Amino acid sequence: MKNALLFLATLMIFSACQKNSTTHKPYNWPTVKAPVCEKKAKELIAFGDKRVDNYYWLDEYFRKGPDSTKVVDYLKAENAYLDTMMSGLKPFQENLYNEMKARIKEKDESVPWFRNGYYYYNRMEEGKEYYAFCRKKGSLDAKEEVLLDVNKMAEGHNYFSASGFDVSPDNKLLAYGIDTVSRRQYTLYVKNLETGEITLQVAGKTSGSPVWAADNKTMFYVWNNPQTLLTEKIMRHVCCTPESQDKVVYTEKDPSNYIGVGRSKSDEYIFISSSATMSSEVRFIKSSEPDADFKVFQPRMKDVIYSVDQLNDKFIIVTNMEALNFRLMECPLDKTEKANWTDLIPHRKDVLLEGAEPFKNFLVITERKDGLIQLRIRDLKTGKDSYLPFEEPAYRASLDANPEYNSEILRYNYTSLTTPASVYDFNMQSGEKKLMKQQEIIGGYDKSDYVSERLYATAKDGTKVPISLVYKKGTEKDGNAPLLLYGYGSYGFSMDASFSSSRLSLLNRGFVYAIAHIRGGQEMGRSWYEDGKLMKKMNTFTDFIACADFLVASKFTSPQHLYAMGGSAGGLLMGAITNLRPDLWHGVVAQVPFVDVLTTMSDPSIPLTTNEYDEWGNPANKDAYFYMKSYSPYDNVEKKAYPNMLVMTGLHDSQVQYFEPAKWVAKLREMKTDNNILLLHTDMSVGHGGASGRFKYLKDVALQYSFIFALEGITQ
Repeated sequence: MKNALLFLATLMIFSACQKNSTTHKPYNWPTVKAPVCEKKAKELIAFGDKRVDNYYWLDEYFRKGPDSTKVVDYLKAENAYLDTMMSGLKPFQENLYNEMKARIKEKDESVPWFRNGYYYYNRMEEGKEYYAFCRKKGSLDAKEEVLLDVNKMAEGHNYFSASGFDVSPDNKLLAYGIDTVSRRQYTLYVKNLETGEITLQVAGKTSGSPVWAADNKTMFYVWNNPQTLLTEKIMRHVCCTPESQDKVVYTEKDPSNYIGVGRSKSDEYIFISSSATMSSEVRFIKSSEPDADFKVFQPRMKDVIYSVDQLNDKFIIVTNMEALNFRLMECPLDKTEKANWTDLIPHRKDVLLEGAEPFKNFLVITERKDGLIQLRIRDLKTGKDSYLPFEEPAYRASLDANPEYNSEILRYNYTSLTTPASVYDFNMQSGEKKLMKQQEIIGGYDKSDYVSERLYATAKDGTKVPISLVYKKGTEKDGNAPLLLYGYGSYGFSMDASFSSSRLSLLNRGFVYAIAHIRGGQEMGRSWYEDGKLMKKMNTFTDFIACADFLVASKFTSPQHLYAMGGSAGGLLMGAITNLRPDLWHGVVAQVPFVDVLTTMSDPSIPLTTNEYDEWGNPANKDAYFYMKSYSPYDNVEKKAYPNMLVMTGLHDSQVQYFEPAKWVAKLREMKTDNNILLLHTDMSVGHGGASGRFKYLKDVALQYSFIFALEGITQ
């Protein structure tokens, strides 16, 4: 259901597949009876419309209702059924896991980034799931300080996440958050970097990213509602004082808004941001005045989004005010209302302005044109603009850590479907580019063995929808190759093409991998997003189907070898396409799928629901109610044949509650008329983003791959 960028970054690794041949021996699925979920009819009535939900009771684990134990028993029964059905694939699964793990360089280190006199980096050790967060003073030849050994911290935990590291301006204190449940509720700690002492600051209920003020003792954090998980308050905390003394500096009264707190690039200001899908508001104080009252930058305006940073003696504003594709504006530091905003880069119909990174002498603008990212560099002394060149047909480029305001070095990331993740330093003064690190693929990798393409399908309304593809050189386009089509299409999140070493296990067995850049994302500009949400959400699903039809017509694959994958809001996509065109897919993998749209969006007590009204609509509105009902996967399950399906969830998921996929599978079992495979896997110890650590997630990848491979008759 929710926009989960950490999840989505992990999910992109879970993709693509292998070439079919008549010599493959089909996997012999065991004949065993699937679990039957108990039915308890519950009537849900709105606008005279009655829905009967026989599996509504499955939500009782977190509500601690009388059937909580039955819920767990049912989920365990489904897990046992999956284990039995895939028992013959266990050796293959283990081989896949080892194969993918063997490509990862275990002893590794991130490219160090410089901030306030120190070089910081993460260091990974052989065989370890986590990392050590380290620094060196002044020089990379200096003695290493291990600030946090996350491997030791994670001992004894099935799940562990350390988040939001922030070192105080005097370099003596490290603030950070810890989540051991995978519910995205963090406890805040501070480590004294001189004595090594660690003290608990705030117990749970935070977003896990504390922000220091300039006085080296005050920090700000986001307080979350423990039931709805909404980001409700910004708190001011003085280090090492009782949590009970923390002061509320801002309370968000609109439950549809997310709030956050951060510093300007210059460190001179602290900003509180409040934003919904279509409206935002910023408050600010000087970092040197942490006890001051936050001042509104510009009162929120209907359908206007804006974000703020400091550039020397001005604030810069990225906004969609009278600019569908956003524009860059500026204003004086002491006159921040919109009447004082003037254009730096005006609106353009064919270019989406995604963000701006300020440096003392340069400004870097992230733009998107024709579906691809461009990095534009403006020299503030000369006023001249230049663009970094990118030459592949489909790629992902993004800014990396650039914490130093006075630097002339721009660090950025680059990857494509055939180019491993690469980190570059670009000297904005001299124009020199230096490759700092490229992901090493253990065992060898030759990109010339693979082909990447960018093609276009035609949607129902005539819109051209981009598709990015990669496959092994020599793959025949005769309709016999298996193909995995991946999609998301929500929240304006653009699915750019990137490399995955795990994916090689699929490509090397003959699969084609494709990304459908469907509406609901933002690949082709802001209108691409606007045309794939609210009352136009159906475009997302029909675009994906159009991409699949195009790939079949182009002989990349055929329905008997076509697979689809997506997670979270992409899992909603999977549910919708299986209802709309169940004949088109041989198999579908739906991860943490948001499939009970109407019921969830009608219940504001479910975590984060009210934040989503601008994305899906508010079912309290009659038109929105019936439109959501027309595509909600759970509500549209019918008595008909469905493709083979693997559905995955986590018991502690805070974004898409576990009961949505559990209910969906139960209803599919009841209604489907086919003998195809339907499996539900619930990880009882994790949440939305899956397992933590460097290697554990590969167990889930191996499970998904082996399921798809088995459907192709590939078991080695």
